Amino acid sequence: MSELEPYLPQMAAAYMVYLVAVLSPGPANIAIINGAILHGRRHGLVLAWGVFAGSFTWAMAAALGLSIVLSRYGHALQLLKIAGGFYMLFLAYKASRSLFSPAALLDRSEAAPSGTLRIFLTGYAIHLTNPKAIFGWLAIISLGLPASAPGSAVAVIVGGCLSTSFLVFTGYALMFSTERAARLYRAARRPLDAAMALIFGAAGARMLSSTL
Repeated sequence: MSELEPYLPQMAAAYMVYLVAVLSPGPANIAIINGAILHGRRHGLVLAWGVFAGSFTWAMAAALGLSIVLSRYGHALQLLKIAGGFYMLFLAYKASRSLFSPAALLDRSEAAPSGTLRIFLTGYAIHLTNPKAIFGWLAIISLGLPASAPGSAVAVIVGGCLSTSFLVFTGYALMFSTERAARLYRAARRPLDAAMALIFGAAGARMLSSTL
């Protein structure tokens, strides 16, 4: 532990930045919340674990030096932004369609749940196609770990942030999968669907506009 002491202030600052980022509303958290409210605990948890898998992928990539690859092959990031932008617009379309669909008023028991793998991959795709995720992890690594930091420091900060993200994503799924949350959703369904459509649409538009 003594070899980590010189880096603890930087690591703590990076962790606090990550904590704020992972708690704040965004495409992933909004999708988890909406999925848990509308389709129940199982759906919300599987979606949350898919999002976490996407976060894990970016964390490992950042820790292994993906920034070097992106700096040499900038077109790879452009392709990622384009794919992510269109996927976010697709999610915005689905949310807006739900906004005007009476079928969205069905009870959870009446809604046919998607397959587990499909739900998981949806969560994974949401996070994997969002360049903000990789930039976030690169920022955390850069902020908390100077070039001279030992490998153990990388393991501590990445492990701590990943553990936090798992708890936050799972916590959102559990918190918003209760019957009370479902009743609140039915009472405020249209504003929530509108908010989802706006958030996903804005995220998609930003990604696509940044490639022009």
